[in-house]
Amino acid sequence: MIWREPSDIPAYDGAVVTVGVFDGVHKGHKAILHAAVQRAKDMGLPAVALTFDPHPSVVHHPDVPAPLVISVDDRLQRLEAAGLWATYVQRYDLSYAQLTAEEFVERQLVEQLKARAVVVGADVRFGAGNTGDQEKLRELGERFGFSVHIVSDVRSPEGRRWSSTWVRELLDKGDVAGAARVLGRPHRVRGKVRRGFQRGRALGFPTANLSGDGLGEIPRDGVYAGWVVVRVPGTQAAEYLPSAISVGTNPQFDDVTERTVEAHVLGRADLNLYGQEIAIDFMEYLRPMLKLRSVEELLRQMDDDLRAVAEVLAVPVPSRIDPRAVTAQ
Repeated sequence: MIWREPSDIPAYDGAVVTVGVFDGVHKGHKAILHAAVQRAKDMGLPAVALTFDPHPSVVHHPDVPAPLVISVDDRLQRLEAAGLWATYVQRYDLSYAQLTAEEFVERQLVEQLKARAVVVGADVRFGAGNTGDQEKLRELGERFGFSVHIVSDVRSPEGRRWSSTWVRELLDKGDVAGAARVLGRPHRVRGKVRRGFQRGRALGFPTANLSGDGLGEIPRDGVYAGWVVVRVPGTQAAEYLPSAISVGTNPQFDDVTERTVEAHVLGRADLNLYGQEIAIDFMEYLRPMLKLRSVEELLRQMDDDLRAVAEVLAVPVPSRIDPRAVTAQ
């Protein structure tokens, strides 16, 4: 269940509550979520997450770009998949940020979410000015009657703490395989397919184009192997389509200035994805964006890209698409 307003919350007797932005839902977050779900099972209570939208850093530092690692919708899906009974999405603004540590605990954790246990990471901070920490939480837990469980930082074999910051660093380098290691799954962006210039279609490489805000963190410009993920009509199942993905402004054509994510599904001329929401999973970086000397040279490079994608994804090597066979209008 997803709750966005106090009126969404049904009556219940108590819960194990975990708190965080959970951007990326990486391995460190998963350790906290697992501990919350296990504690809830031990206590015979539901597990509830409190998360925030927009990201607090956007509210406190609006002039500093802070794109989310994954979209809010993907975050909520990942939280549900972790075994939580419900997630409350708190609208974060400057007024909310002025709650003192005690007010936050009493009003939201105790009165609103009925916390009988709270599970958080060792770096927990809460209340105006981040004055609340784990010691303050324990003090307030004793006062308001809930137990506190602190999950120690989870670190990689080389000793670095799993974090959203680390994911962003790797994506900025194009290291999507490294980001997947921190996340515990491939990095994903999500959005609605929009119409582009349709130059790829004319060349035999029709693409599904995503652009704009809210997609999630977009990796460094370049060409990648990955999967387009679409919903199977009439079901909750998803279909994974092998794809060559390009990120950038397409330097081959000087009139393109908007940064986009374009995915060419290998061997498929029958897809009509305009207006549909899709996800794109990045598996491996192949090469940087290039401006080649001719269309013929561009086509040869794109043929090489298809072969490289097929090798990475272990699928048959496709041919170019006959533009006349494309069914999307």
